[in-house]
Amino acid sequence: MLMPSLRSTRRFCNNFSSSSTLNFKTLKPLQPPVLDNLKSEWDPHKLFHLFGANATNRLLIENRFAFYDTVSRLAGAKRFDYIEQLLEQQKTLPQSRREGFVVRIITLYGKAGMIKHALDTFYQMHSFKCCRTVKSFNAALNVLASSRNFDEVVKFLDEVPSRFDIKLDVYSVNIAVKAFCEVEKLQEAYLFMLDCENNKGVKPDVVTYTTLISAFYEVKRWEVGNGLWNRMVLKGCMPNLHTFNVRIQFLITVRRAWDANALMGLMQRVGVTPDEVTLVLVIKGFFLAGYPEMAMRVFSTLNRKGYKTSANTYQTMIHYLCKREDFVQAYKMCEDSMRKNWFPNVGTIFMLLEGLKRFGEIDKAKEIVALAESRKPPFYSSYLASMQSLLSGQ
Repeated sequence: MLMPSLRSTRRFCNNFSSSSTLNFKTLKPLQPPVLDNLKSEWDPHKLFHLFGANATNRLLIENRFAFYDTVSRLAGAKRFDYIEQLLEQQKTLPQSRREGFVVRIITLYGKAGMIKHALDTFYQMHSFKCCRTVKSFNAALNVLASSRNFDEVVKFLDEVPSRFDIKLDVYSVNIAVKAFCEVEKLQEAYLFMLDCENNKGVKPDVVTYTTLISAFYEVKRWEVGNGLWNRMVLKGCMPNLHTFNVRIQFLITVRRAWDANALMGLMQRVGVTPDEVTLVLVIKGFFLAGYPEMAMRVFSTLNRKGYKTSANTYQTMIHYLCKREDFVQAYKMCEDSMRKNWFPNVGTIFMLLEGLKRFGEIDKAKEIVALAESRKPPFYSSYLASMQSLLSGQ
């Protein structure tokens, strides 16, 4: 059965008026600095002509950022006709024989949401004498994946590799697995990984497993996520920092704070250094599981173990101490944090002030307001006025 064809998201790109058409041959290149001129020009019409006038300037051609920045601004102005003219002109130049350059054009069309143009560029590569490999295939697949059209992604994966004699690599697998997971086709993602491993000789890596584990945990299919974790380790693929954080997040969600803490210890033993996300998750986990003293212990040992405290770790501690109505300890943490110019969010500050006021700790509340008033950059005046009002009882 034929699958529905991919609709162009920019149908009007082919219908731009002749008044906006640029004749590159009649333009004289502008004098340098070309890149500075492009960077400072925000008018889409002038930007289009500046870029076109320098279309063959090697300084511009070799500058990836200039391409991305120009296309991004033209897309923001919804001048997809200009984008098409500029990128189609690039296909006529000698560098279009380099696959890396064509990958750039495919990616730029994708960045502008011009999916059909990106795919057409991939299919046209032979016409400008450029060889296709898995590199350009992955670029096109990545753009197609952004459409979130599951059927078209499947069709592309089924038909294109054999048509152009392209052998998938692990990046192809990771793009596809992520695309399937984003549209909640988790079983299809898992089976695709197995098929590539068993029949195409592509061994999944830590990114493949982490993507799948995270997706199954998010839909609360814990048993599958745990099974994938075990399979990954048994296959000799060691988890990285992101994989550990994904599993710790799961353990916190199911209130297994002690297991999360043990996993953080395992990270250290296998040479993976916990980051701010890890620490915040474990601290939060102990609070949620009803073990605030363990959260305090984890926080207090950070410096001793060589980890640096951060604004987010302080924010987490202060927020959950306030939730437990331990306002005196929250005040100490908040004062320490603010003196380091790390300020909790406004909601947490108000929660602390209300608690201190309720328990008669007005002097401490005033100290917090004074520190809030010294913040650089300052809080909005309306926030500061509300803090003062809260203390005065108005």
